[in-house]
Amino acid sequence: MPAKRIIITIPVEDKLWLDGYAKVHKISVAEAIRQGINQLKQGQRQKTYQKLVESTCGIWKKGDGLAYLGKIRNEW
Repeated sequence: MPAKRIIITIPVEDKLWLDGYAKVHKISVAEAIRQGINQLKQGQRQKTYQKLVESTCGIWKKGDGLAYLGKIRNEW
């Protein structure tokens, strides 16, 4: 996927922290930011999944779901 440049403004303390983090982990500041964005995305996906599970929990009301699943699979 093609990359896109972006200009951001962050507090000096955050920039210094990013510089230190990047140096310790031997990566560029840009890579540290990309990794941070990826972690945010993964966290959001997890929250979305959790909400889906919570909203559908208990939706099956027709008896034992595992027994039904076994019955359907035996038809194959």
